[in-house]
Amino acid sequence: MELWPGASLAGAAMSEEAVLSERHAGVLLVTLNRPEALNSLTLDMDARYRQVLAAAEADPEIRAVVVTGAGRAFCAGADLAALEALAEDPERPHFGAAFRTPLTFSKPLIAAINGGCVGLGLVTALCCDVRFVADEAKLGTAFAQRGVVAEHGLSVLLSRLAGVGTAMDLLLSGRIVRGPEAVRLGLATRSVPREEVVRTALEYAGEIARNCSPASVPVIKKQVQESFLGEFHRAADNAEPLLRAAFRHPDYAEGIRSYREKRSPRFAGYARGAGERAPWN
Repeated sequence: MELWPGASLAGAAMSEEAVLSERHAGVLLVTLNRPEALNSLTLDMDARYRQVLAAAEADPEIRAVVVTGAGRAFCAGADLAALEALAEDPERPHFGAAFRTPLTFSKPLIAAINGGCVGLGLVTALCCDVRFVADEAKLGTAFAQRGVVAEHGLSVLLSRLAGVGTAMDLLLSGRIVRGPEAVRLGLATRSVPREEVVRTALEYAGEIARNCSPASVPVIKKQVQESFLGEFHRAADNAEPLLRAAFRHPDYAEGIRSYREKRSPRFAGYARGAGERAPWN
């Protein structure tokens, strides 16, 4: 099993309970299962998610996958303890290039966004092909509010789905959008009551499993992806050194500290041309 650098086999075993899966007549329902932490991602948990997807890709009986979150959140982003550790040691292992591999999953991958979906959680959802969202769900980028940059090709994903203007709005402000606005912006296909979001996604995936050719579907996905994957991978690769630089800047430590303390951040960084430059300028 492929693990992130620094991820432990013991942690991977523990993460099996943090990523659950169950079959529904040709559809695999995958559930991020850390409800007490709003399903925030650890390195081992994400490695397990990718392992589950790899097994589903190799299984001819699985025609589509739905991913959702346990409890009241889809995924609140990266685990807070891991984010705090990066402020102390910016060279620690973090989510690297393998994080984006679900985008190239060959079978239909459908997100049932049942609640909070922020930061890396939003990237996880946007790497899916289709998204159904709860009316009351909260979606946001949060990166600027934490002192980091757009991660893992999110700048391209947002621009493709919602347009450059909306991508700028969401990335620069970090503001939260609810389910109906997410649909209007192009981030989701349909907004439904929370209690219906998983059922809606499963019904949609079931229609694909029953009625669509398993030979045609991956080819169609590849046809769509080829138009933007090169741009996406360039953006994701370019973000890596910028992200590492951000981890070393005081604004990152303050962004995480203010989040922990539930207050507005007091950033000390400067814009380009005004005093000391941030390390990515």
